[in-house]
Amino acid sequence: MDMKAKSAGLEGLNFDNSYARLPERWYQRREPMPLKGAHLASFNPQVAAMLGLDPCELDPRELVPFLNGDQPIPGADPLAMKYTGHQFGFYNPDLGDGRGLLLGEVVNPAGERLDIHLKGAGRTAFSRFGDGRAVLRSSIREYLAGEAMAGLGIPTTRALCLIASEQFTQRNGMEPCALLARVTPCHIRFGHFEYFYYTRQYDELKVLADYSIERYYPDCAKADNPYLALYLEVQERTAELVALWQCYGFVHGVLNTDNMSILGETFDYGPYTFLDQYIPDFVSNKNDHESRYAFEKQPEIVLWNLSAFAQALVPLVPQQELEQALTTFMGRYRYYEQKRMRARLGLQQEESGDAELIAGLKKLAAEQRLDMTRFFYRLSELGDGDDAGLTDLMALSPEPSALADWVEAYRQRLAREVASAPIRQAQMKAVNPRYILRNYMAEEVIRAAHAGDYRPLNDLLPLLRDPGSIHPNLDHYAQQPPDWAGAICLTCSS
Repeated sequence: MDMKAKSAGLEGLNFDNSYARLPERWYQRREPMPLKGAHLASFNPQVAAMLGLDPCELDPRELVPFLNGDQPIPGADPLAMKYTGHQFGFYNPDLGDGRGLLLGEVVNPAGERLDIHLKGAGRTAFSRFGDGRAVLRSSIREYLAGEAMAGLGIPTTRALCLIASEQFTQRNGMEPCALLARVTPCHIRFGHFEYFYYTRQYDELKVLADYSIERYYPDCAKADNPYLALYLEVQERTAELVALWQCYGFVHGVLNTDNMSILGETFDYGPYTFLDQYIPDFVSNKNDHESRYAFEKQPEIVLWNLSAFAQALVPLVPQQELEQALTTFMGRYRYYEQKRMRARLGLQQEESGDAELIAGLKKLAAEQRLDMTRFFYRLSELGDGDDAGLTDLMALSPEPSALADWVEAYRQRLAREVASAPIRQAQMKAVNPRYILRNYMAEEVIRAAHAGDYRPLNDLLPLLRDPGSIHPNLDHYAQQPPDWAGAICLTCSS
């Protein structure tokens, strides 16, 4: 294949399956189990282009028999990975790809290596008591979340397409099954390292670390201790990731170590939520009875997960060096959080009082239960001396007078900025979306899809990919969520 040319279909992709060349006891080779009546629900041309497929030449419906397992994909080598991890704080040795298959690794025309992973492909050796299937409801939620995160500039997995079917399985009653073709450079989790550590396979642990360095962090090979350098790179990316979550009100819901990517991407979407109101102790997962994964706890939980990852590296790195590295995490998290919050506030320069200004806004937002997406967007529209815009902004609070002192302090701070109001507004709108993926939006799409109508799903995607622009036909999503939105219940099956 000419690597400069884009392929018309999966048959022409350039596969080079490096993970499949690792020891076979690390995984189970397994072909997908086809779904009955599989059909295309949605196709993602942006991800297709990333892989080297030409969206203009490809008929997306031709993807279905290959991804459903009816026809083999030339060059693919499907396998289910073995890993373990801590779930809700407790180590589980029995984890692995119970409903997923790594189909293979594609090297695109730019020389980038991308995994294609099929979620919902049937039982594997790691399914335990599960049937290996994914339902349409949860598959739609993950598909939407990947596009929403990409639109916000938050590192994330994405999907090439979503395949629906006429096959049903038992979840919340009988639900239709689906397949999600997930695409990302990396499917290695903290839990992969934990597996080799807790089974005392330290030689295998070193092989995994060497593989991770060679594939994802080649510069670490030059360090005095490449494995410590690997840990530091993972920690840095993860600190920035969780900071972005906090800045945009994203609640992951199931921050287990097997859901943490070593690439610092948002991974394995389940009962996630983007906050409609700023509620620091909000819990998105109704199965999380002890509120372990509440919104405000995410930075410390991510630190806990990083400590579990560090523990797994002890055979390769002196423990005191890993412990010292962990002490720097919260500082790095706060650095990235302040950086993005200053950008959202239109503050290009850094001043010593900025942290206090940001903390004051968060305090008010919690007290007033502000819709921060709408608040920041209106703030980005606020011009100098714009009394009408200020009135609109204050109207978002149930007690507008409570915001008065903060707004005055904010305007005084803006007065010390060099940029003019139009430039500041443009910069703010680049990081302050008009729309966010709210649970009720996903629920509307899911209800339509269950009725066989995938148009609302596909109509929503352009809005998520470009959330800062006005989408006239969907602009009702910029308004306050409907009352029924608060009654949506999410669990681990979501």
